[in-house]
Amino acid sequence: MKKETYEMLLKITRIGNRAVKKTQEENHKKGLPNVYSKNKRLYYELPDGTITMKDPFGED
Repeated sequence: MKKETYEMLLKITRIGNRAVKKTQEENHKKGLPNVYSKNKRLYYELPDGTITMKDPFGED
């Protein structure tokens, strides 16, 4: 891979990571959970930092 291509990929990754972090923080300020998937299981990070597999919207 060319150096320029690698540097561009790093730049795009940094921008994406910042956008995700900002959105996660905004969700918490609005009282919304952040949702993650691992091994086909959903995990909810609640605004207080608690991580649970129980749907906070009660739609299990």
